[in-house]
Amino acid sequence: MNLKRILELDAHFTARLRVAERPGLLRTLASFFAHSGDSWFWWAGLLLLWWLGNEFWKHWALTILAGIIALAIIVLAIKFSIRRRRPEGEWGALYRKTDPHSFPSGHAARAFLIAVLVSGLGPGWLIAVIWIWAWLVALARVAMGVHYISDILAGIVIGLIAGGIGLEIR
Repeated sequence: MNLKRILELDAHFTARLRVAERPGLLRTLASFFAHSGDSWFWWAGLLLLWWLGNEFWKHWALTILAGIIALAIIVLAIKFSIRRRRPEGEWGALYRKTDPHSFPSGHAARAFLIAVLVSGLGPGWLIAVIWIWAWLVALARVAMGVHYISDILAGIVIGLIAGGIGLEIR
């Protein structure tokens, strides 16, 4: 199977998962989860946690924030090297203007980086919640039409690798 055929299948299956143009609960949930992986949200939340938290949470917040920053540099370098255009659509105009490239998904990479780091840092009660959230973020990015399936798969792999490296060097 050649690359052209793989990209055609990717676009076909991506379109089947899309709910951005369909009003209803599924679209509302997908929109929520698609935004919940936004970097500004995580930066603000982690800085607030560092400011208000005890020593455990301060270390936790700084470790995850450092991982997010390092990952952003890697993802942006790949995005601007490959330059794959996002799927056509109306939803996510801000993403389309500020970051027109879709491969790899920064949101998927970030969500899975966070899931790996939380698995290593704790607390235990948060681990399962974060792993479920990470999958929902990745799938929501496809459902809302700002990524292809291959974008999120690449983002997941990058996030998993970056998270593993982050746990080794923390």
